[in-house]
Amino acid sequence: MKFINTIKNIWKIEELKNRILVTLGLLLVYRFGAQVVLPGIDAAQLSNLATQTENGLLGLLNAFTGGAFSNASVFALGIMPYISASIVVQLMGIAIPYLQKLQKEGESGRKKINQITRWLTIAITLVQGPGYIYNLFATLPSEAFLLGNNLTFVVSSVIILTTGTIFAMWLGEKITDKGIGNGISLLIMVGIIARMPLAFVQEFASRVFESNGGLIMILIELVIWFAVIMACVLLVMAVRQIPVQYARRTASGGYEKNVFGSRQYIPLKLNASGVMPIIFAQAIMFIPVAIAGLSDSEAAQGVTAAFRNIFGFWYNLVFALLIIIFTYFYTAITVPTNKMADDLKRSGGFIPGIRPGTETSEYLDRIMSQITLPGSIFLALIAVFPAIVYSLLGVQQGWALFFGGTSLLILVGVAIDTMQQVNSYLLNRHYDGLMKTGKNRKAVA
Repeated sequence: MKFINTIKNIWKIEELKNRILVTLGLLLVYRFGAQVVLPGIDAAQLSNLATQTENGLLGLLNAFTGGAFSNASVFALGIMPYISASIVVQLMGIAIPYLQKLQKEGESGRKKINQITRWLTIAITLVQGPGYIYNLFATLPSEAFLLGNNLTFVVSSVIILTTGTIFAMWLGEKITDKGIGNGISLLIMVGIIARMPLAFVQEFASRVFESNGGLIMILIELVIWFAVIMACVLLVMAVRQIPVQYARRTASGGYEKNVFGSRQYIPLKLNASGVMPIIFAQAIMFIPVAIAGLSDSEAAQGVTAAFRNIFGFWYNLVFALLIIIFTYFYTAITVPTNKMADDLKRSGGFIPGIRPGTETSEYLDRIMSQITLPGSIFLALIAVFPAIVYSLLGVQQGWALFFGGTSLLILVGVAIDTMQQVNSYLLNRHYDGLMKTGKNRKAVA
């Protein structure tokens, strides 16, 4: 009843209700577009493409697009070109002084960076689009192309795919501005969730109707899945609190000698890099397949086979090592310990027992290195856990993907972020939040 009352409180806040409705409406538009097939393609002839994207790396891409990739949809490339562009711009910001300058200019600089990201998204889509179309030529029968597989079809389809990606990007930005939560992340999450019911039904049918373990195995899998979700929540929420002491200010604005103010904490996240190391690592895992595909030698074919099997030993071993490496790399570029130390010094704060300035920066850097190691190992374990449950329990590949990896971490991270935003609306209107339901809170006079 307390939870139901909290849901009712959400609808009492007009602004929050409108934002939720806008979010749901825009997500519905995105899901509708994922079912619209490219003009000139016979939807009845897409069975070969669906078979190709059931497993392997293409299966992961299809999961992120919510099945749009296997549907030859106008949203077939999804929002992934925008994600790739964002990653490239973020990495370029480390080395290019112009981007570094924009990052320090506040809102105006952020708008310019967003514009650069949009143009780079178009460029990436124009490269990926022809590759996707020629993959359709190689996969689908010739009768699937109602207008023929000529240059006119290629050009028009690439334009439509580019427009679809830009429209999806626009939907994500509108959700962020007018809705609730991070729009781009929600689009990815909805695409992942769209694949979940079918994956579970296939697993259920395999276990029950084919006498492959029965209902008891389904129950065991659900318990393991729930435990993995809890582990992901802990990974996302876990922080190391660094105590900070602030000198007490006098009425004139000076500092009293040997008198200390309140103690606060700097929260250093166990997994400060989020899912970015997994995304980086998965992007790198495409490279060996692409390079080996240029050769017909037996060794090259072996490499191709090993790295196309996302549930194989060698793929997951390299994948896990790359995740650990990229976790350290991404944490180093996104957690500015030098800036944290300088800001702390300017605000009159210090870590007890540590001198302000360089020593504080070195101390924070050492702590980040210490907590990043277990965080990166935990992240790598969650990333390869689908292969573990597939090998040990014989779980269907489609359902196994939801036991870890990018899919589950995105679901957990986006759900927590959206819940926190809803929670802030409730608390600001003097209602108890989603995390702690109860009676309406009285306004403080």
